[in-house]
Amino acid sequence: MSKAILHKPSYLQLPAEELFRRIDAAWELMASPCRVCPRGCKVDRRADDQRGFCRIGARVVVSSFSPHFGEEPPLVGTGGSGTIFLTSCNLACVFCQNWEISQARWGRPVTNEQLAGAMLKLQNLGCHNINFVSPTVHVSQILAALPYAIEGGLRVPLVYNTGGYDSLEALRLLDGIFDIYMPDIKYADEAIARKYSLVKDYYPVAKAAVKEMHRQVSDLVAEDGVAVRGLIIRHLVLPDGLAGTAEVMRFIARELSVHSYVNVMAQYRPANKAERHSELSRRITSHEYREALRLALEQGLYRLAR
Repeated sequence: MSKAILHKPSYLQLPAEELFRRIDAAWELMASPCRVCPRGCKVDRRADDQRGFCRIGARVVVSSFSPHFGEEPPLVGTGGSGTIFLTSCNLACVFCQNWEISQARWGRPVTNEQLAGAMLKLQNLGCHNINFVSPTVHVSQILAALPYAIEGGLRVPLVYNTGGYDSLEALRLLDGIFDIYMPDIKYADEAIARKYSLVKDYYPVAKAAVKEMHRQVSDLVAEDGVAVRGLIIRHLVLPDGLAGTAEVMRFIARELSVHSYVNVMAQYRPANKAERHSELSRRITSHEYREALRLALEQGLYRLAR
């Protein structure tokens, strides 16, 4: 079982009637045009229309769930992060290392009760949190599953582990429900985002989304080294400075907080379709990674995951 923590997850403090209001509002976001994510596809996912960019209809689709020990240390602790890999994504990154899940959509539809059961099983295995990977297009279904999980005794924080291309309308429905947000900030350049992730307006959308996340939960707070609330930001260093690291670190330090917990990630490798692009066909060098860390430190950021 998970070690008891002093922090009571926010969803346990939210009145039941408010939670059910949020569920109804999230369900309405799925109507045509779907507003669950910023793409605004002209489909009615409530009616199980699966023709949108994400190809996800009314039911949540799960690839796998298990304790995960490869996440950031504050999420892992001693019991691991209870990771639920949700199928599909609203980005199409050519270098995605989980492309089988995000783009080939390996997984199976489950009921809200089954999703709640997965949360409870992970908690019972000793995980410190429930970590939804790629939750953006599944916001409505996650909320619908939560009452079943609460009734079953869920009491660990929820983690929103996202690519950063999130709708403010959807995020506001999560205020007081998710205690930990873990967004990527992938790029600072519009043309690069279009080329490598088939997305428009990525940086302005991601900046607004991360600001909203920070407004809700502020900087990361931990108890005994384990995250209980706050923001964890991921930034994957790409070859030749393609991720725009200098600008991303400036934004975090000046528009969020110098106390932000930031994972400047070195694990880029040319997965999926990356080798079709010569500039992405190699790993980053040690010099490129050190330069990324220098840029973060130069902005006054000091809570850097290593």
